[in-house]
Amino acid sequence: MAFQTVFSWRLAWRYLRGKRGANVVPILSRISMFALAVGSCAMIVLFSIFNGFEDLVKDLYKAFYPEVKITAARGKFFEVSPAQMKHIGAVQGVSAVTRVIEDNVLLTANDEQQVATLKGVERNFTEVNDIKPFMFQGVPEVQSLPVPTAVVGLQSANRLGIQLNNVFSRVSVFYPNVTAGNFALHPQDAFQNLQLKPAGVFRIQDEFDGKFILAPIERVQQLFLQPGKYSSIELALQPGASGTAVQRSLKSILGSGFVVETRYEQNKTLYMVMASEKWAVYGILVLVLLIASFNMVGALTMLVLEKQKDIAILKVMGVQRPTLRIAFLMEGMLWAVIGGLSGILLGFLFCLGQQHFHWIRLKGAFIIEAYPVAMQLADFVVVLLTVVLVGLAASWYPAFRAVKSEDISLRAD
Repeated sequence: MAFQTVFSWRLAWRYLRGKRGANVVPILSRISMFALAVGSCAMIVLFSIFNGFEDLVKDLYKAFYPEVKITAARGKFFEVSPAQMKHIGAVQGVSAVTRVIEDNVLLTANDEQQVATLKGVERNFTEVNDIKPFMFQGVPEVQSLPVPTAVVGLQSANRLGIQLNNVFSRVSVFYPNVTAGNFALHPQDAFQNLQLKPAGVFRIQDEFDGKFILAPIERVQQLFLQPGKYSSIELALQPGASGTAVQRSLKSILGSGFVVETRYEQNKTLYMVMASEKWAVYGILVLVLLIASFNMVGALTMLVLEKQKDIAILKVMGVQRPTLRIAFLMEGMLWAVIGGLSGILLGFLFCLGQQHFHWIRLKGAFIIEAYPVAMQLADFVVVLLTVVLVGLAASWYPAFRAVKSEDISLRAD
């Protein structure tokens, strides 16, 4: 069996390196390898670009979506005791814990209005949510005294005409007063009001820049008339810690009254869409490779016809049909592997150049200048396996055609 495999391999290698006759088989074989190289290169490049955008989006979402988030199973706000906070902080894998209270409010400044989400945060909020890299101006921390400060998104700052260098600049925050009586008799009591001094502006993307505003948690609790209550508890994990393991531990501590979500579960739809887009592109490129493999089928079939005398001689010498079949299968696999590895190498070099030299740039106002690229070993393995399988499928028919062909006369021209 080993001898047959070695013989098949050497025969396939000889046909690959044999001298070129005056026919189209060598040309078609090179075209087949080139088509597979282009397809595999496109796969590597597109996969790496999708990975780059996925990593970018994940980095952006770190600013307002913690690694683990605890919310109430029912209701908007909840209380948490010092003992519960102590147990949460003591869970293995947790590095930082912060409490947050948030709800929708109306912002007004310079005769402009906007609905936004006001987040009351503690001073260690930046230890859990990575907002510092996205600060456009000012500082990311908020303070309660002597004047409560706020951190707003760039889009909201532009819409409301906020200027950090103006000491008189203020943002008025309005929230419905649930304790008010008759609004018709006392309309001024319909809303709670809080004055905030802008201290920082962040720039992430429109989804965040026009939505969130940060303020001191104690002032926001007063505004919402929810002293000592929170809307979520957010956690940062230690490097290498498992979010799923921490989630299980927290559920056992807190019980059914709370919902514990990982960052993936907080944005499940987003992650599913990104993954589905990547594999949809993979499916399209596989179809392209399959179409390209038709050329390989034709080239191998013509190679079988060209080598009829060789096949007849080998049969007379006692070479078994399976050995001949494997030889032509290996021939097709050699074409596929050579084309696939060439394309993978080209894709790798292109992605490496894009990472270092930013050849292809993004047009417009983006937080990055060029298309992001992130190469993953798993993508290279998937592409190589795909090319091998496509080559195997394309070689199957010509290989069986070779052993089923009728014996011909060795005297034939």
